[in-house]
This record gives sequence, C-alpha cells and structure tokens, in this order.
Amino acid sequence: MTSYQFPGDFLWGAATAAYQIEGAGIEEGRKPSVWDTFSATPGRVLNGDTGAVACDHYHRYEEDVQLMAQLGIKHYRFSIAWPRIVPDGRGAVNEQGVDFYKRLVDCLRNYDITPHATLFHWDSPQALEDLYGSWQSREMAFDYADYVTAVVSRLGDRITHWMTLNEISCFTHMGYAVDTEPPHAPGKRVNSVKEVWQTSHHALLAHGLGCQAIRNASPVPCSVALVDNLAVTIPINESPVHVAAAKQAFPTCGQNGGIIFPALTGAYSSALLEQLGANVPDIQEGDLETIHQPLDALGFNVYSGTYVRAADNELGYEFLEFPKGYPRMHMPWLNIVPECLYWGIRHLSETVGRPDLPVLITENGCAAQDEVNVKGEVFDTDRIMYLRQHLKAAHRAITEGYPLKGYFLWSLMDNFEWAWGYDRRFGITYIDYATQKRIPKASFDWYRECIQSNQVV
Repeated sequence: MTSYQFPGDFLWGAATAAYQIEGAGIEEGRKPSVWDTFSATPGRVLNGDTGAVACDHYHRYEEDVQLMAQLGIKHYRFSIAWPRIVPDGRGAVNEQGVDFYKRLVDCLRNYDITPHATLFHWDSPQALEDLYGSWQSREMAFDYADYVTAVVSRLGDRITHWMTLNEISCFTHMGYAVDTEPPHAPGKRVNSVKEVWQTSHHALLAHGLGCQAIRNASPVPCSVALVDNLAVTIPINESPVHVAAAKQAFPTCGQNGGIIFPALTGAYSSALLEQLGANVPDIQEGDLETIHQPLDALGFNVYSGTYVRAADNELGYEFLEFPKGYPRMHMPWLNIVPECLYWGIRHLSETVGRPDLPVLITENGCAAQDEVNVKGEVFDTDRIMYLRQHLKAAHRAITEGYPLKGYFLWSLMDNFEWAWGYDRRFGITYIDYATQKRIPKASFDWYRECIQSNQVV
C-alpha cells in the first residue's frame, strides 16, 4: 500500500482573500473597490449579494485565527485590500487600514502561524477606475507600486512572505471583453482583443514594479512570489506522443503564453504572438525586463484542467471537450481533473523551462453543495474526495523531483464567491451568514488529520 507521506519541511496552509471575507466595507477610512461598485449594480451578482459584510472577518479575525490554530496550519495566505490602505488609489495612506493588518498579523504570530500576504486580489480602488479606467491604463502599474511601498514599509517588520498579484487573467481577461458582458469587475466592454491583452500587459508591469517595490521597502530579507492560475494542459494518456502534444499546447491554452511566459522567461510565447497577430499588446522598451523579475517562488492556483491529444493538424494537438456526463463539483467549470495539479507543476519545470523555481499551491479546493444536518454537522465527503485526489497528485510531483514546497487549501471558510455571491461554498468551515456562526465541516477534520500526520489520509 502506498503511503502518501510528504517531506518534513512541507508547508501546510489555507487561503482567503480580503473582499471575500472581511466585510467592513466603509469602516475606518476604507473607500469602495471596483467590486463594491460591481456587486451593488443590479444583475451583476447572483441574488444581489455583495461583500459589504461577507464573513465579518474584520471584526472576527481573532476567532478565525483560533480556527486556524485548531486546524493545525502553520501558514496562512490572505490578501491586503488596496482601498483600505490607499482609499483613493493614490496619495494619502489610511493608517487605520494598516492597523487592522497589524492586528491580524500579530494575532497570527501569537499562534505561530506565518503570514503570506497577497498585495492584490482583484479589489482595486474605484477611484482609479473613475480616474483612468483601472488596468486599461499604464498608470495603474505605477500607482500599484506606490501602494506596495506603503504596505511593505509599514508591515515588512511583521510579514516576510509577499505575493504581488493574484490571477492576472481573471481581473483582466475576465474583466474586459469584446462583444460580451464580462463576468468580473470592472466588467467593461472594449473594442478589440488587443485592448484586452493590453490590460494584462499593464498588470504584468505592475507585478514587475511591485517586486522591485517590495525589495526596496522591506526592512528585512523577504520572499517574493507571483500567483497565477495557469491553464493546465493534460495528455489524454501519458504516451510520449500525447505528452508532447500537451506541452506543445500549453503556451496557447488560456492566457499562458502572455502571462506566465513573460513573467518567468522575459518574453511572450512565440506561438501566442503568432496567434494574436495584430492583437499583440503594445510593449514599451524595457517593459519585459521590468516584468521578468527574479522570484523566490511561484504561487500556483489550480482547480481543473484541459485534456489534450496529439492530432494530425498544423498545430499537432487538439483541445478536448469534456463529455456530457463528466463529473464536476458545484461550479460549471469545476470538472474533477486531479492530474491538473501534477501537470501544472511539471509544465512550469519542463515547458516554461523553470525547474529552478520553487512552487507553492496557493489555492486548491472546490465548491460543494454543503448542507447542515439536524445535528448541526456538515458531511462534505465529496470535497474530501476532491482534495484527497489532488493531494495525491501533489505527492506524485514531489516524488518525481519537481520543486513543490507547500499547499494552501482554498478556502479556510465559505465566503463571497464573486459573481456567484454566497450561493457557492468553497470553505472547509461552514459560515451561517445570518448568525456568522462558524461550523467546521468534515473536510476540516480530514485536512487537520493530513497536516498532523504529514500525509494524504
């Protein structure tokens, strides 16, 4: 029988994001983010839900940190809300906003939990959307870098693990679109595919400037990472011909060739540039050098993947649709493809060519149709099944020598699931939103057992 034991120094953690859990939308100097505006716009978010209260973590963070201690994690990934720190997006710093994160981090450290702070998880200041259209403008990258300096200079004595941006493709390519209404804030139609790619280029520039700002502002040596949800191509079976096809397909799947490639190699993928033609974004002199900063780790958010097979066409591969009956969790896109975790890590090493770069799984988890039984318990055995299979894939990656160093489960608790509002639950802790009661689910106990025994159980 295989024992899925992890290395002794493996990092076990959980993850959340500011807008999804904090609430306190107008307290202590915070001003609106684009998500406040978006969720308050009729028809944008399911059931008219907003993040105004969410899990009320802003007031209940001590209780939530105690939950983490109960779970046994020693690493916690959270995000810092730009509109709490610099409410107008640029200019004056709101010290009351800074103080909240000082309190949170001090509480984490009291429980011997290491903070991993994401500096941007989609909640950009509405003021900058009003001023110049957010990520449509290069100015956004420079304002972001100034915000980073403000945060790191104030919190760098307490936080030494920083992540610049979360999932560039989601707040650019899902926030801007041609001829359709985008599902994500700021939810803006643009006139060309080139304009969409321009937004992700500006985000990459923000990442590069942000890396420089972190290193300049940190009072102590620190770790800097980018978090990306790269689109994973998976061979239909692991014969050499299909493995080669999956690697060939990787740069043109999702936005890989124009996000993870420039960030990690300093150049857009040639295969992607060929596909884009006239829609290649404008790249100024020096941009790629700024974007291609040295990183201490890559955060990899992974939930599903795309099957690929070798094909007798000019590309040499084809993407496969999922059959009608394919199993998935409680999201339209959440097909259960546990190998995605292994193949994503393998592609980073072999296809992108960065075997030197340590990888952290910064998000992995699933929405399930959780219900509280008459005894007040939640038996989410479907989530346990999903997590167990993905952790086995993580174990495989480590066993084969790929540099996977840690795992942050998404999410510590149910939360505001963006355009799905409170209808979809990703947590291992159930939130009763009417009472704000926290109920650890069966998956909470299962994950605690994995952490305690340092293996997949």
